Amino acid sequence: MLKWVCAIIGFFFRGFFGALAGYLIGSLLDLVLMPKRNQRSFGGFFQNSQGVLPGDFELNLLSLASLVIKADGNVSQKELDYVRSYFVKAYGKERANATFKTFNEVIKKRQISASNICQYLKPRLRYEIRLQIIHFLFNIAQADGHITTNEINKIHQISSYFSLSQRDFESIKAMFIKSADKAYKILEVDKNASDAEIKKAYRRMVKKYHPDKLQNIDEAYQKGAKEKFNQVQEAYEQLQKERGF
Repeated sequence: MLKWVCAIIGFFFRGFFGALAGYLIGSLLDLVLMPKRNQRSFGGFFQNSQGVLPGDFELNLLSLASLVIKADGNVSQKELDYVRSYFVKAYGKERANATFKTFNEVIKKRQISASNICQYLKPRLRYEIRLQIIHFLFNIAQADGHITTNEINKIHQISSYFSLSQRDFESIKAMFIKSADKAYKILEVDKNASDAEIKKAYRRMVKKYHPDKLQNIDEAYQKGAKEKFNQVQEAYEQLQKERGF
Protein backbone atom coordinates (compact mmCIF):
# COMPACT_ATOMS: atom_id res chain seq x y z
CA MET A 1 0.00 0.00 0.00
CA LEU A 2 1.16 3.51 -0.79
CA LYS A 3 1.16 4.68 2.82
CA TRP A 4 3.95 2.25 3.74
CA VAL A 5 6.02 3.18 0.70
CA CYS A 6 5.60 6.88 1.51
CA ALA A 7 6.45 6.22 5.16
CA ILE A 8 9.73 4.51 4.20
CA ILE A 9 10.65 7.31 1.82
CA GLY A 10 9.78 9.91 4.48
CA PHE A 11 11.91 8.11 7.07
CA PHE A 12 14.86 8.02 4.68
CA PHE A 13 14.80 11.80 4.19
CA ARG A 14 13.38 13.14 7.48
CA GLY A 15 13.57 10.35 10.02
CA PHE A 16 10.64 9.58 12.30
CA PHE A 17 8.63 12.73 11.53
CA GLY A 18 9.19 12.24 7.82
CA ALA A 19 7.90 8.68 8.14
CA LEU A 20 4.80 9.93 9.95
CA ALA A 21 4.12 12.58 7.32
CA GLY A 22 4.70 10.04 4.54
CA TYR A 23 2.31 7.59 6.15
CA LEU A 24 -0.46 10.19 6.33
CA ILE A 25 0.09 11.30 2.73
CA GLY A 26 0.18 7.69 1.53
CA SER A 27 -3.02 6.90 3.42
CA LEU A 28 -4.79 9.73 1.62
CA LEU A 29 -3.48 8.48 -1.72
CA ASP A 30 -4.66 4.96 -0.89
CA LEU A 31 -8.12 6.34 -0.20
CA VAL A 32 -8.22 8.40 -3.40
CA LEU A 33 -6.80 5.72 -5.69
CA MET A 34 -8.55 2.67 -4.22
CA PRO A 35 -11.13 0.95 -6.49
CA LYS A 36 -14.62 2.42 -6.34
CA ARG A 37 -15.93 -0.98 -5.26
CA ASN A 38 -14.00 -0.73 -2.01
CA GLN A 39 -14.98 2.90 -1.49
CA ARG A 40 -18.62 1.79 -1.44
CA SER A 41 -17.73 -1.00 0.96
CA PHE A 42 -16.75 1.44 3.69
CA GLY A 43 -19.31 4.13 2.98
CA GLY A 44 -21.79 2.80 5.53
CA PHE A 45 -19.28 1.93 8.24
CA PHE A 46 -18.47 5.27 9.78
CA GLN A 47 -20.64 7.29 12.11
CA ASN A 48 -18.68 10.56 11.90
CA SER A 49 -16.15 12.45 9.83
CA GLN A 50 -13.28 10.90 11.78
CA GLY A 51 -13.80 7.49 10.19
CA VAL A 52 -10.85 5.16 9.88
CA LEU A 53 -9.23 4.84 6.49
CA PRO A 54 -10.10 1.60 4.65
CA GLY A 55 -6.64 0.05 4.92
CA ASP A 56 -6.53 0.79 8.63
CA PHE A 57 -9.94 -0.80 9.18
CA GLU A 58 -8.86 -3.99 7.43
CA LEU A 59 -5.64 -4.26 9.43
CA ASN A 60 -7.43 -3.62 12.72
CA LEU A 61 -10.12 -6.16 11.86
CA LEU A 62 -7.46 -8.72 10.95
CA SER A 63 -5.66 -7.98 14.22
CA LEU A 64 -8.83 -8.70 16.23
CA ALA A 65 -9.32 -11.89 14.23
CA SER A 66 -5.77 -12.99 15.07
CA LEU A 67 -6.45 -12.53 18.79
CA VAL A 68 -9.46 -14.83 18.61
CA ILE A 69 -7.58 -17.42 16.54
CA LYS A 70 -4.77 -17.52 19.13
CA ALA A 71 -7.08 -17.36 22.16
CA ASP A 72 -7.15 -21.10 22.81
CA GLY A 73 -3.41 -21.56 22.19
CA ASN A 74 -4.06 -23.56 19.03
CA VAL A 75 -3.84 -21.80 15.67
CA SER A 76 -6.42 -23.62 13.57
CA GLN A 77 -5.90 -23.79 9.82
CA LYS A 78 -9.67 -23.87 9.32
CA GLU A 79 -10.00 -20.60 11.21
CA LEU A 80 -7.19 -19.04 9.18
CA ASP A 81 -8.83 -20.23 5.97
CA TYR A 82 -12.17 -18.75 7.05
CA VAL A 83 -10.62 -15.35 7.69
CA ARG A 84 -8.79 -15.31 4.36
CA SER A 85 -11.94 -16.39 2.50
CA TYR A 86 -13.95 -13.68 4.28
CA PHE A 87 -11.44 -10.96 3.40
CA VAL A 88 -11.29 -12.06 -0.24
CA LYS A 89 -15.10 -11.94 -0.50
CA ALA A 90 -15.27 -8.56 1.24
CA TYR A 91 -12.38 -6.73 -0.40
CA GLY A 92 -11.25 -8.74 -3.41
CA LYS A 93 -8.23 -11.03 -3.69
CA GLU A 94 -5.65 -8.35 -4.49
CA ARG A 95 -6.57 -6.05 -1.62
CA ALA A 96 -6.97 -8.98 0.80
CA ASN A 97 -3.50 -10.29 -0.10
CA ALA A 98 -2.01 -6.82 0.44
CA THR A 99 -3.67 -6.62 3.86
CA PHE A 100 -2.34 -10.03 4.93
CA LYS A 101 1.15 -9.15 3.65
CA THR A 102 1.23 -5.90 5.61
CA PHE A 103 -0.11 -7.66 8.70
CA ASN A 104 2.55 -10.38 8.52
CA GLU A 105 5.40 -7.96 7.80
CA VAL A 106 4.51 -5.19 10.24
CA ILE A 107 1.60 -5.72 12.64
CA LYS A 108 2.14 -9.39 13.52
CA LYS A 109 5.62 -8.64 14.88
CA ARG A 110 4.21 -6.25 17.48
CA GLN A 111 2.11 -6.92 20.55
CA ILE A 112 -1.52 -6.55 19.48
CA SER A 113 -3.77 -4.81 22.00
CA ALA A 114 -7.51 -5.44 21.75
CA SER A 115 -8.10 -2.50 24.07
CA ASN A 116 -6.16 -0.05 21.88
CA ILE A 117 -7.77 -1.28 18.67
CA CYS A 118 -11.30 -1.02 20.06
CA GLN A 119 -10.59 2.35 21.63
CA TYR A 120 -9.56 3.59 18.18
CA LEU A 121 -12.45 2.01 16.26
CA LYS A 122 -15.33 2.48 18.73
CA PRO A 123 -16.01 6.20 18.21
CA ARG A 124 -15.59 5.82 14.45
CA LEU A 125 -17.86 2.84 13.73
CA ARG A 126 -21.63 2.67 13.95
CA TYR A 127 -23.04 0.42 16.69
CA GLU A 128 -24.46 -2.12 14.22
CA ILE A 129 -21.03 -2.45 12.57
CA ARG A 130 -19.48 -3.22 15.95
CA LEU A 131 -22.18 -5.87 16.43
CA GLN A 132 -21.29 -7.31 13.03
CA ILE A 133 -17.61 -7.54 14.04
CA ILE A 134 -18.56 -9.62 17.10
CA HIS A 135 -20.65 -11.88 14.85
CA PHE A 136 -17.65 -12.20 12.50
CA LEU A 137 -15.36 -13.16 15.40
CA PHE A 138 -17.78 -15.87 16.57
CA ASN A 139 -17.85 -17.24 13.02
CA ILE A 140 -14.05 -17.48 13.13
CA ALA A 141 -14.14 -19.36 16.44
CA GLN A 142 -16.74 -21.75 15.01
CA ALA A 143 -14.81 -22.44 11.80
CA ASP A 144 -12.98 -25.43 13.28
CA GLY A 145 -16.24 -26.91 14.59
CA HIS A 146 -15.76 -26.02 18.26
CA ILE A 147 -15.89 -22.73 20.15
CA THR A 148 -13.71 -22.86 23.25
CA THR A 149 -14.21 -21.01 26.53
CA ASN A 150 -11.03 -19.00 25.90
CA GLU A 151 -12.36 -17.88 22.52
CA ILE A 152 -15.68 -16.85 24.06
CA ASN A 153 -13.85 -14.92 26.78
CA LYS A 154 -11.68 -13.11 24.22
CA ILE A 155 -14.69 -12.13 22.11
CA HIS A 156 -16.52 -11.00 25.25
CA GLN A 157 -13.52 -8.84 26.14
CA ILE A 158 -13.55 -7.25 22.68
CA SER A 159 -17.31 -6.72 22.95
CA SER A 160 -16.79 -4.92 26.26
CA TYR A 161 -14.07 -2.73 24.79
CA PHE A 162 -16.54 -1.84 22.02
CA SER A 163 -19.07 -0.80 24.70
CA LEU A 164 -21.66 -3.27 23.43
CA SER A 165 -24.35 -4.20 25.91
CA GLN A 166 -24.18 -7.52 27.73
CA ARG A 167 -27.57 -8.46 26.27
CA ASP A 168 -26.32 -7.82 22.74
CA PHE A 169 -23.27 -9.99 23.38
CA GLU A 170 -25.34 -12.80 24.88
CA SER A 171 -27.78 -12.57 21.95
CA ILE A 172 -25.04 -13.04 19.35
CA LYS A 173 -23.34 -15.71 21.48
CA ALA A 174 -26.62 -17.65 21.65
CA MET A 175 -26.67 -17.77 17.84
CA PHE A 176 -23.57 -20.01 18.05
CA ILE A 177 -23.89 -21.80 21.41
CA LYS A 178 -26.74 -24.26 21.96
CA SER A 179 -28.74 -23.95 25.19
CA ALA A 180 -32.25 -24.68 26.45
CA ASP A 181 -33.13 -20.98 26.51
CA LYS A 182 -31.36 -20.10 23.25
CA ALA A 183 -34.44 -18.51 21.63
CA TYR A 184 -34.99 -16.26 24.67
CA LYS A 185 -31.36 -15.17 24.73
CA ILE A 186 -31.38 -14.32 21.03
CA LEU A 187 -34.44 -12.12 21.55
CA GLU A 188 -32.87 -10.65 24.71
CA VAL A 189 -35.75 -11.59 27.04
CA ASP A 190 -36.06 -13.75 30.15
CA LYS A 191 -37.81 -17.13 30.09
CA ASN A 192 -40.62 -15.74 32.25
CA ALA A 193 -41.33 -12.88 29.80
CA SER A 194 -44.96 -12.46 28.75
CA ASP A 195 -46.13 -13.03 25.19
CA ALA A 196 -46.51 -9.26 24.79
CA GLU A 197 -42.92 -8.70 25.96
CA ILE A 198 -41.63 -11.29 23.50
CA LYS A 199 -43.50 -9.64 20.64
CA LYS A 200 -42.10 -6.27 21.64
CA ALA A 201 -38.59 -7.72 21.89
CA TYR A 202 -38.96 -9.29 18.46
CA ARG A 203 -39.92 -5.96 16.89
CA ARG A 204 -36.94 -4.33 18.59
CA MET A 205 -34.54 -7.03 17.37
CA VAL A 206 -35.87 -6.86 13.81
CA LYS A 207 -35.22 -3.14 13.81
CA LYS A 208 -31.71 -3.66 15.21
CA TYR A 209 -30.63 -6.47 12.90
CA HIS A 210 -32.51 -5.71 9.70
CA PRO A 211 -30.11 -6.18 6.73
CA ASP A 212 -31.19 -2.81 5.32
CA LYS A 213 -29.04 -1.19 8.01
CA LEU A 214 -25.98 -2.61 6.23
CA GLN A 215 -27.10 -2.28 2.63
CA ASN A 216 -24.28 0.12 1.72
CA ILE A 217 -21.48 -2.29 2.54
CA ASP A 218 -20.05 -5.38 0.87
CA GLU A 219 -21.79 -8.71 0.36
CA ALA A 220 -19.73 -10.49 3.01
CA TYR A 221 -20.98 -8.14 5.71
CA GLN A 222 -24.53 -8.21 4.39
CA LYS A 223 -24.43 -12.00 4.62
CA GLY A 224 -23.56 -11.77 8.32
CA ALA A 225 -26.42 -9.34 8.88
CA LYS A 226 -28.85 -11.70 7.14
CA GLU A 227 -27.60 -14.59 9.29
CA LYS A 228 -28.37 -12.67 12.48
CA PHE A 229 -31.73 -11.53 11.14
CA ASN A 230 -32.68 -15.11 10.23
CA GLN A 231 -31.71 -16.32 13.70
CA VAL A 232 -34.00 -13.70 15.23
CA GLN A 233 -36.85 -14.84 12.96
CA GLU A 234 -36.29 -18.49 13.84
CA ALA A 235 -36.12 -17.76 17.58
CA TYR A 236 -39.42 -15.87 17.46
CA GLU A 237 -41.13 -18.58 15.39
CA GLN A 238 -39.93 -21.21 17.87
CA LEU A 239 -41.44 -19.33 20.81
CA GLN A 240 -44.64 -18.78 18.83
CA LYS A 241 -45.04 -22.54 18.42
CA GLU A 242 -44.06 -23.34 22.01
CA ARG A 243 -46.42 -20.76 23.51
CA GLY A 244 -49.15 -20.89 20.89
CA PHE A 245 -49.50 -17.20 20.19
